[in-house]
Amino acid sequence: MFEKNEIVGELLMKFNAPRGTNDILPPESSKWQYIEKVTHDLFNNYNYQEIRTPIFEYTELFQRGIGEVTDIVEKEMYTFEDKGGRSITLRPEGTASVIRSFLENKIYGQAQPSKYYYIGPMFRYERPQSGRFRQFHQLGVEAVASNDPALDAEIISLGIRLLEKLGLKDLDVHLNSVGCKSCRPKYVEKLKIYLNNHKDELCDNCKERIERNPLRVLDCKNESCQSVIKNAPKITEHLCKECEVHFSKVQNYLDILQIDYLVNPLLVRGLDYYTNTAFEIKDNALGAQDTVFGGGRYNGLAEEIGNRDIPGIGFALGIERLLLSLEAQDIEIPVKASVDLYITVIGDRAKKEAFKLLDILRKAGFKTEIDYLGRSVGSQMKSADRMNAQYTIILGENELKSSTATIRNMESGNEKEIKLNNLVEEMKMLVDREVK
Repeated sequence: MFEKNEIVGELLMKFNAPRGTNDILPPESSKWQYIEKVTHDLFNNYNYQEIRTPIFEYTELFQRGIGEVTDIVEKEMYTFEDKGGRSITLRPEGTASVIRSFLENKIYGQAQPSKYYYIGPMFRYERPQSGRFRQFHQLGVEAVASNDPALDAEIISLGIRLLEKLGLKDLDVHLNSVGCKSCRPKYVEKLKIYLNNHKDELCDNCKERIERNPLRVLDCKNESCQSVIKNAPKITEHLCKECEVHFSKVQNYLDILQIDYLVNPLLVRGLDYYTNTAFEIKDNALGAQDTVFGGGRYNGLAEEIGNRDIPGIGFALGIERLLLSLEAQDIEIPVKASVDLYITVIGDRAKKEAFKLLDILRKAGFKTEIDYLGRSVGSQMKSADRMNAQYTIILGENELKSSTATIRNMESGNEKEIKLNNLVEEMKMLVDREVK
């Protein structure tokens, strides 16, 4: 016969996080907070402001915005019907939501361009693998309502500066133009003719893409397809004059910023809304999955979902993939996992005084902890040691009588007595940290 708590434990063991999701636990979560802080500070310096859009939207937004024949819409979206019978989708990416918000809130009536950034979870039903999950996290930027090639260069440089601030080096910038609605259709027809002539050499997936989404064939990593792709017509040789000029200016502005890049005419992005500039930043230390982030222009997106001809450009970066890059280059994120002070309590009366002191120290900006399990003094000291406390404040009956506290340096073991009414000021001089 099982005891009640054993049965409850058995039931709880059956609950795991859904496949493709994971818990971000301390101290790992501190790394995420550090990345987010660096992002907030840098993007604010570039005058990008944070936008927070809903985690779910009406499905049609992504069908129209991303493209119905993309892998995301066809295979990867988490779509369900709500209680009102409406089709709802967990957001698989951030750009469509930002443009929907821009149009819905009539931001186009304000001074332009509008410059946004976002950080948050996205959802795609795909096979989980290293750095790729079904719930993943993106940070991204969007600059809306300007077609200036200088803005393309700014967006690319902003992403690179973020990676550099986090310590990444030896990054490759791949650059391309995917044309516009004027010149791209003509190129696509030539590409389809070429691919059909070599159809027998393509993988089954690419054979299906020829009619539905031929540009995606250029992104296939299959070896047999690669031999076909390398001799395929190049979109850079089929750009209209306007796209040629825009692409040339983007390169000029990148030269001004002294950003090295490789023009890669086979670079395409997986979403239908891309036009003109497309780019990816790659980290060779990652191996096959080497793209850290990518993006491009989407001048037709606002027209597709809101009937307004408003240009835009942006990029998105997966935080999980970013952490893999940092790990691959042996870059340690500066995370402080210790506490400044640990209050060790002896006796019930001292506990009440210590609890008041705990609040005072925290208000003064110290990261402070106290025992909540009624442990012995020795166990409390062990707990302080496990938390890497710089100092332990010992408070008992003797200290209360003399209105003092015994302060122990946990590294050296040295102790001294400090008057309670002067404790905060003394600790400000002792503790090795910036107290706000």
